[in-house]
Parts: sequence; structure tokens; C-alpha cells
Amino acid sequence: MTEQTYIGWETIINFMKDAFKAAGVPAEDAEICADVLAESDRRGINSHGCNRFKPIYIDRINAGILNPVTEYEVLKETPTTLVVDAHDGMGMVASYKAMQTIIEKAKTYGMAMAAIRNSSHYGIAGYWVTMATKENMIGITGTNARPSIAPTFGVENMLGTNPLTVGMPTDEEFPFVLDCATSISQRGKIEYYARNGMDTPAGMVIGRDGSAMTDSDRILEALVSGDAALAPLGGIGEELAGYKGYGYATIIEILSAALQGGSFLKALTGFDEEGNKRPYHLGHFFIVIDPEAFMGADVFKKTCGDILRALRDSEKAPGHERIYTAGEKEYLAWLERKDRGVPINASVQKDLVTIRDMYRLDYKFHWE
Repeated sequence: MTEQTYIGWETIINFMKDAFKAAGVPAEDAEICADVLAESDRRGINSHGCNRFKPIYIDRINAGILNPVTEYEVLKETPTTLVVDAHDGMGMVASYKAMQTIIEKAKTYGMAMAAIRNSSHYGIAGYWVTMATKENMIGITGTNARPSIAPTFGVENMLGTNPLTVGMPTDEEFPFVLDCATSISQRGKIEYYARNGMDTPAGMVIGRDGSAMTDSDRILEALVSGDAALAPLGGIGEELAGYKGYGYATIIEILSAALQGGSFLKALTGFDEEGNKRPYHLGHFFIVIDPEAFMGADVFKKTCGDILRALRDSEKAPGHERIYTAGEKEYLAWLERKDRGVPINASVQKDLVTIRDMYRLDYKFHWE
């Protein structure tokens, strides 16, 4: 297999849809899941794209800890709120349906919010806020995750990487989308380093003894065993304001769990007391705000665009020719990739072949 190659969009999306269906995911749900994964690759975010297809979704379905058929149960609903139980099904499917519902609620009432319990990995968080920006609305989402972050002055992995993600429509060709974890790095990035035989930069991960860890494979093992933790945004301790990242991660944990009465912190490890794998029971929240309920979408988009243009046009630091705003690099990645396809390394190529052979799918990859 080649070290890295590109695979066309139609091929990879159809392949993932067919594989999801072979794994028991209904056809309509498989389309949603494949599109969410492809969207990460469209934006140049390799850590959450097709490279996670096998380990995070297919392997978990086969291990019996992720239900391919999503039982979407509405537990409580008001004109502006929604609480859903995903029953350990596909987090991407439950999230898509919930976002569709609260977008319509926000069109009527100006704002709406949803919370989901007993869910699973919902893919790239930016996908959900972009569903709102496409409707000229503001989207906000967060999710808890497997314990990875140590609290300030601690070394035990307690909080998930817990992204706080915001999307806002603009009058430009792309929306403002800030999609990042509340840790310096996130587990998916370390998985990417490990897949490519790269060390994790020093300072991102703290060992149980308080020292920095850089061996990516060892870090992934240690995060599961509890012998390592990710540093929150700002870094270890208070000197560089790591308490801010710690605080934001805690906010996301609370909103992801408390609104729907779900699991949190150490209950999200994916293992029971005997060390057996079990569903993760993740929680997510979503907020949609309609600018039309304020001074109108056009006013909002113009002002938002003016702010972003002013930031990009401000004085550059020596040695730098460009200032970016959130969502811009992802848009540029799409312009670069839309004709070339998805870049995949040898490890992902092997995963795709394994899945194909497992389900006896009728595909022949060009690298074989």
C-alpha cells in the first residue's frame, strides 16, 4: 500500500454508506453518518474523518457497544426545548434529528435548545453548528467525552476533551465556525500522531508523575489506564491560565450531562467495574439562535463579516503575511480538496480494505 494517496469523494462516501449498511445501520441513517465523516475531511480535519470510520464506529458496532439502529426517543419537549434519549445508538443520527427539530423551533420562537442522553460519538462538532448557519442562524454545541483532561493542579483524567463549538453566518463565502476542544489537544489528534508514527509535542499530555509525555502510542494506552491526562487549554497549572480551559471543560461537562440527567466524568470511560467494554452513554447539547428575532439576519451577517474582515486586515506580526479567522482555513482546505479527494495514509488504506473484506463489498481500491 502507498504511504499516502487520495480517494475520490464519491467513492469514499459511497463506501462508508455501504459499509454502515452492512453493519446494520439503516440506509437513511448511513447517509447521515457518512456525510458527517466526509465533512470533517472536506474541512481538512483529518482527526475526525474517514480515519475514524473503523475504530470509532465499525469496531464499536461489532463489539456490541454501539447500536447500529438508533432508537430516537423524545423524553421531554416544549416549544423551545427538546430532551432525547439515543439509547446508545449512532450519535450522528440522533444529533441530526435533534438539530432539525430545534432549527424549526428557533424559526418560530427565536431560540431553541436540545439535550441528548445515552449517545455516542457525534463526529465533528462543527457539522451541527453549520446546519444552523446554512439557515442563517447561530449554532452552539458541546459534548462530553471519555475522561482525558486533568483539572488544574491535578494529574487524573477526569473531564473529556469537551469541545465548545460556535457557528455564525456571515456575508462571506464561508461562516465563522470555531470548533475546538477545551484541552490543548484532543484524543483524535493523538490518534492521528500515532497512526503516522509521530510523537506528541511536549506539554500536551501530563503523566501520573507530573511529567510531560510524548510517545503517542503510550499516551493512548495511558489515557485509557488513567496513567496520563491531557492538559486543559492554557496548559498545566495557573501560570498560563490553564484554569480557564479547565473551567470551560467543566461548563461543557455540566451542560452535556445535567440538562438530560445523564452520565458524566468517570462514568464515561467505556468500561464497567470488571473492565469489560460497554456503551459510552455520552451527552450532547445544541443551541440555535435566529438573528431575525433581533435586528435581522442580514444585519447580523454584515456586522459579523465586517468584524472578521477587520481582524484579517489588521497589522501582521513580523514574518507573517496573513491573519485567519475561524472557519477560513477549513474553507481553503475544501477549495484544495474538492477536486482531489480525501488524503489517506497507509493505515487508513488498510482499514478500508479490512472493512471491505469483512463485509464482502464490491470495491476495488486504486492503491491495491
